[in-house]
Amino acid sequence: MRKIGLFYASDTGNTRRVAKMIQSRYFDEGIVEICDFEEVTAERMSGYDALIIGTPTVGAGEFPVALEDFLPELEGVDFSGKTVALYGLGDQEQYAEEFVDALGMLYEVLDSRGAHIVGLWSTDGYRYGASKADLGDGTFCGLVLDEDNQPEETDARLAAWIERIRPALLG
Repeated sequence: MRKIGLFYASDTGNTRRVAKMIQSRYFDEGIVEICDFEEVTAERMSGYDALIIGTPTVGAGEFPVALEDFLPELEGVDFSGKTVALYGLGDQEQYAEEFVDALGMLYEVLDSRGAHIVGLWSTDGYRYGASKADLGDGTFCGLVLDEDNQPEETDARLAAWIERIRPALLG
């Protein structure tokens, strides 16, 4: 069974908490290795066949600093043949016009580099004005969580998403 690299950037700690939930609740011990973007290298990311990547959106629709700083390193990662699942955190009320934009921007970067992205998520149940993560067909480019306004939805959304992506990640 292959190992999964779970890479995340976190601003308030919520994205890190979700990463730890994914690792401890949904996969056997030793399957998922967690890596903070503050400490990651392109070489380490390249060592996995499957990736889960999580990011919050900060400010006015921006990447967190650790992910922004790592983006140039992606040039050193061959994504062809890599299965990638994305999750993003955002606030659909206070930041309704840039809801989970970092997730959408990350999707564009990885898609253009040949990643096989799995785990699209329905836009049903969210209220927002605009989002770069919205693919325009009723889906987001990955799991969307709103810990500020819908924390009660997180467990069910996460469980359903993991069930959907698990076969593709484990190959």
